[in-house]
Amino acid sequence: MYNPDFWEVGVDQADLEQIPNESGIWHETVDEQASRYVWEDRTERIAFRIVDNSTKLLTERQREAVLLYFCYSKTQQEIAEILGISRRVVSQHIFGITRKGRPVGGAVQKLRKVCREENVTI
Repeated sequence: MYNPDFWEVGVDQADLEQIPNESGIWHETVDEQASRYVWEDRTERIAFRIVDNSTKLLTERQREAVLLYFCYSKTQQEIAEILGISRRVVSQHIFGITRKGRPVGGAVQKLRKVCREENVTI
């Protein structure tokens, strides 16, 4: 079946090699990459530690949602499918909702409070 969206255009390899890697939007320097790795390692260690120590603080669903979202980088939609709930409910478990102009529930608010009390910064 003919579909112009999937046309392939031949490009000579020599032409491609003339394009510097730095011109790509995905490019990061070695220093930027090292900095990102340090940040990811640190946040992962802290995130797992906080979630592991939050069993009394969070409901089981909040804990599962936070773990999947922050530690395993799942989207809210992916979490909804894993837990068998709607994406909106996942958002409520993680971030809470606003009632009468005030934040209600949500694991993030609870975790922020504990982090402030324990002087944990990221």
